[in-house]
Amino acid sequence: MADASRRDPLVLFMPSGKRGRFAAGTPVLDAARQLGVYVESVCGGRATCGRCQISVQEGNFAKHGIVSSMDHLSDVGAKEERYDRVRGLPDGRRLSCSAQILGDLVIDVPQDTVINAQVVRKAADERVFDRNPAVRMCYVEVEEPDMEKPLGDLDRLKVALATDWHFDDVEVDFHIIPQVQQILRKGEWKVTAAIHKDREDERPRLIALYPGLKNEAYGIACDIGSTTIAMHLSSLLSGRTVASAGTSNPQIRFGEDLMSRVSYVMMNPDGRGAMTDAVREALNGLIDKVCAEGDISREDILDSVFVGNPIMHHLFLGIDPTELGGAPFALAVSGAVEVKSSEIGLPMNAGTRTYLLPCIAGHVGADAAAATLSEGPHRQDEMMLLVDIGTNAEIVLGNRARVVAASSPTGPAFEGAEISSGQRAAPGAIERVRIDAVTLEPRFRVIGVEPWSDEPGFGEAAAQIGVTGICGSAIIEVIAEMYLSGIISEDGVVDGAMAARSSRILENGRTFSYLLHDGTPRITVTQNDVRAIQLAKAALYAGVKLLMDKQGVSHLDRIGLAGAFGTFIDPKYAMVLGLIPDCDLDKVKAVGNAAGTGARMCLLNRDYRREIEETVRKIEKIETALEPKFQEHFVAAMALPNKVDAFPNLGMVVTLPERKMLADAGADGGRRRRRSRDT
Repeated sequence: MADASRRDPLVLFMPSGKRGRFAAGTPVLDAARQLGVYVESVCGGRATCGRCQISVQEGNFAKHGIVSSMDHLSDVGAKEERYDRVRGLPDGRRLSCSAQILGDLVIDVPQDTVINAQVVRKAADERVFDRNPAVRMCYVEVEEPDMEKPLGDLDRLKVALATDWHFDDVEVDFHIIPQVQQILRKGEWKVTAAIHKDREDERPRLIALYPGLKNEAYGIACDIGSTTIAMHLSSLLSGRTVASAGTSNPQIRFGEDLMSRVSYVMMNPDGRGAMTDAVREALNGLIDKVCAEGDISREDILDSVFVGNPIMHHLFLGIDPTELGGAPFALAVSGAVEVKSSEIGLPMNAGTRTYLLPCIAGHVGADAAAATLSEGPHRQDEMMLLVDIGTNAEIVLGNRARVVAASSPTGPAFEGAEISSGQRAAPGAIERVRIDAVTLEPRFRVIGVEPWSDEPGFGEAAAQIGVTGICGSAIIEVIAEMYLSGIISEDGVVDGAMAARSSRILENGRTFSYLLHDGTPRITVTQNDVRAIQLAKAALYAGVKLLMDKQGVSHLDRIGLAGAFGTFIDPKYAMVLGLIPDCDLDKVKAVGNAAGTGARMCLLNRDYRREIEETVRKIEKIETALEPKFQEHFVAAMALPNKVDAFPNLGMVVTLPERKMLADAGADGGRRRRRSRDT
């Protein structure tokens, strides 16, 4: 049976990252349910509701050992044909209740069909900035044509702009020239000109023209994250955030982490184009969404600013990211990029411009630059660590004297991928965990359910949503709590001896796991889960330590946790885990979507664009792969919280357990002592 099961088709569901082997002929919906993947179905599998739609991602997914093809699904049957005839199925979609697994597959669960979709928690903050946008709305009254003065209508408009607004020698977007006479006459020679002037040394450019007075214009600021995309629509005149929207990055289906997406491009000739098209399609959907929420037209958007890590940056621009897949991690372009939005597949107003912040280094991108601009370590005396924890952690450390930056390959473990019961932050996901140090009984909180698991009303509320898995913030908390309660040692080994104290310590062959929730699905934290988090946190901590070495400091004054994930991390548990160095906990703050804030700053004030361009030129880039001490720091950081570094600030608020050395977690989980390779 074991040999047969290994030959069963391997199915990977995205964006959850959950996978398993299933016998040929298994309906896709059944496979999803067995793995705890949420696929909506309200008709009981009769192919009438259409909620269970999925699509197949075709190609060679080398990281997962999967060659996925639409041919690996059964042919369309009578039920699907009837549904498509009556209701219509989008191209490439199948009904998972009818489609059967015949071979290896990468299955995408489209987010537009999911009610319990991932919670994209990247709202704009309430900060107010001085305004000096690159686009200005200039109302002018143009001199009417005169037989005595044979000056063209456009030229008289230019004269009015120079006289009233001191915009001399205005360039004009070509799309405006055929419309000028009609607009001037419609406005009875009174018009509003949208003038784009980003840099002081460039000529002003007429990018839009409106009859009469138009006293509003808008711009979008967008953070293209590897997991989620967040977009904000702002008034360029008032600075007010009019609407915000977010969505999962559809590129997840090509790979959970950045390197797997680069691998996909390398293995599939059309991979770059497919990922570029996917992200631009998602961005256009978000533009429509914020326009609808803000009750404006796409034509009203005149400026835009985008940030992202280097691979997201390159794929958005249509640049092959292959060179970023290996040393020397060469960027195609590192400086700021300025283009017309229509040139990169984002039609808004015909004159709309797009500005991308500069990238700091091969794996420290425009998003890290934007976060740096937002939090301003380069403007303060304190030594500040700024870290954006994602599939690739971007780290900036410094003060007004010197700023250094690096990246660390943490992988997708913190976001739920590669964790046995892990999932992204969505209703039903456990997000907070506490473990009683005496009884080892857990209590937890679930997204979408107000009471904790041990409080009245939890059962009824959870029954409506389900308890489906563990998201990133809870993964950190449960492992930290397991350490504090003695379930795991400082080396991350689940202590099998604890099974005598609690039935929640489960034996799994030569290792042990912890039962967090005894329900459907059953949610456990395995030894492999602990190891995955140790590897991820050690990579991050080692990168931070390298930057501290470069700065010659042994302690930090302030730590900022950026990004959607950083926003929901409890700093205390992050420190218990050893994710970040010891620091006064009052000085460890979640700074929200700092990258999105930095993008908004650049949208509303072009002076910030010059500030970050100058700052990025001065930031020293450290390549962790080339640093000989990285491995030393990494090994020490595998321990909880750390093998060599002291945590005196943490010790003032948390009682850390006595050090307990157990066997190698990769083999015995505490049942046997270490053995030599020869025995």
